[in-house]
Amino acid sequence: MTRPGSFAVLALALALTLAHAAPAAPAAPATIAAAKPVATPLVSPISTLVADTIYRNGYIYTVDANDSVQQALAVRGGRIVYVGDDAGAARLQGRRTTVIDLGGKMLMPGLVDGHLHPQSGGSRLLNCSLDYLPLTVAQFQQRIQACLDSDVRLGKGDPQRWLVVVNWFQQGMLPDGVTTSAATLDALKTDRPILVRSSFGHSLQLNSKGIAVAGITVATPDPAGGKIARDAGGQATGLLEDAAQDLAMNLLPPLTVAENLAASAKALEAMRRQGITSFLDAYTDPETMTAFTTLQRQGKLTARAHFAVLIDLDKGNTPQRAVAELLKQKKQFDQGPTRVAPSLQVRHAKLFMDGVISAPAFTGAMLAPYWVNKGTEQQPDWQPGSSNGPATYFSQAALRSTLDVLARAGIDPHLHVDGDRAVREALDAVAWLRGTPAGKQVRPALAHDEIVDPADYPRFAQLDVTPVLSFQWAKPAPDTLGALKPYMGPQRYRLVQPQSALLDAGARIAYGSDWPVDPLDQWFALKVGVTRTAAPDAGAEYAGRLGDTPGLPRAAVLRAITLNAAYTLRQERLTGSLEAGKLADLIVLDRNFFTIPAEDIANIKVLQTVVGGKVVYQSPAMR
Repeated sequence: MTRPGSFAVLALALALTLAHAAPAAPAAPATIAAAKPVATPLVSPISTLVADTIYRNGYIYTVDANDSVQQALAVRGGRIVYVGDDAGAARLQGRRTTVIDLGGKMLMPGLVDGHLHPQSGGSRLLNCSLDYLPLTVAQFQQRIQACLDSDVRLGKGDPQRWLVVVNWFQQGMLPDGVTTSAATLDALKTDRPILVRSSFGHSLQLNSKGIAVAGITVATPDPAGGKIARDAGGQATGLLEDAAQDLAMNLLPPLTVAENLAASAKALEAMRRQGITSFLDAYTDPETMTAFTTLQRQGKLTARAHFAVLIDLDKGNTPQRAVAELLKQKKQFDQGPTRVAPSLQVRHAKLFMDGVISAPAFTGAMLAPYWVNKGTEQQPDWQPGSSNGPATYFSQAALRSTLDVLARAGIDPHLHVDGDRAVREALDAVAWLRGTPAGKQVRPALAHDEIVDPADYPRFAQLDVTPVLSFQWAKPAPDTLGALKPYMGPQRYRLVQPQSALLDAGARIAYGSDWPVDPLDQWFALKVGVTRTAAPDAGAEYAGRLGDTPGLPRAAVLRAITLNAAYTLRQERLTGSLEAGKLADLIVLDRNFFTIPAEDIANIKVLQTVVGGKVVYQSPAMR
């Protein structure tokens, strides 16, 4: 639906005034479809205003309050000064104006990724990778052996140097139910310690040499918030879950300054090709922020960078000390209010409430027990077991205290919640927080929400809590079928990935890719958000949709990855939609998101990415 009478030419002074106005109220989730442009007369043209760039003859999808579609857009000084029809844009054209004829192509706001891990994603592009592939044990071993054989840096004299393997699709091991242990890696031809990191980020596998180097024995206790997998005799199998991963990860040499810089540059390159113009690093460190600061000072920061610092109360830490450390990093790296050129902001805290709900981890905190097979493999008998996952990593008292300290410091909490008990406890703490003076101003986000009890659906809207969802998980795949379905039980399994249920309950849905848990492919994720289907080549066992839950409307998935995600970054008055006065963060697509078949959304390519009026990526196909 197109809103008539909404086009205006604004003077740059007015644009600047609007850009610094107080934040608007949260935008309601969009459920309407886009329409064709409708010509409307201009309002108050100012002939003295000359645009730097004009896009004309396009399908300009604005993501404004009515999801209106326009024809032209003009940029001056890195800000949008006009959205309307071609005739109005032509009045802003001067001798030095660059005019881009879109030829009917779609132009929309730049993507805002509300939850990813750029440094990890960038560094993994430089490492031995299993490429997220479903692998048999033999294929798993062959891929890692090939990395060992090709590691020219090793030479013959450094058997102590770790081989780190990344992007292991642990839940996709073939056939379903296959597990790994140190023995799986001990079969390889090497004397080196090996560490294989699950793409989900919540577990890793060591070989026996790695177990020995990490000093893990029968007597090593499970750390708080973590688990050391053991065999029947109590010996460690090399599989470390959640916080237990630190027993090995802390032994790895830190990335050098050059490696950190290379990882950041790789991450930015991947993001601008996808059309990402703003992002939240959902678990950062000073080394990462140092690398991004260096790139920013070199003029190479091509997206607006937001960072969430981890709040961990392990080893006797208190909320006050943890938040004080966050504020110390904020003082060092935060570059102040958002401006035209991309900069760094440190305004968020990351808290882990639990792990993951799928096998083999079962570290997601559930309200009811996971199911277990009390029969045989040939004649399974799935019934509720005795475990509903670990205690959440923050007690209710500790969580309330931490959220209160964060709120009084002006920091927004970003919580990892995977299981329905973790969601419930996080919402309970926010409900308490809303009753405090500082707590009324925070913008809490709950990331992942893979399963939510239906009683909690309306609480997101009631408490003004944003669920930040990874749409690409809502498809038939090893992690949602073999590694999850039987362990949930049939009734609860129908609730998995409740994206449309949360939208229907009034929640402001935002998107976060969680890269590198999955490959960075925003358009495949948006396709899954609409269809709940896997890729066509995923295999016959993954055909069809995930459950009976409907997909999201197309307008809703675009609003989630633009304006709603911008809201979680307190940036919605400046980015997330194409309106006069906002920053010129925008992308041009090779096809129209709204008119192509839903499955074709995954094939969309970004032709141009613009941040603050500056082109940071352009495909050769953009003419």
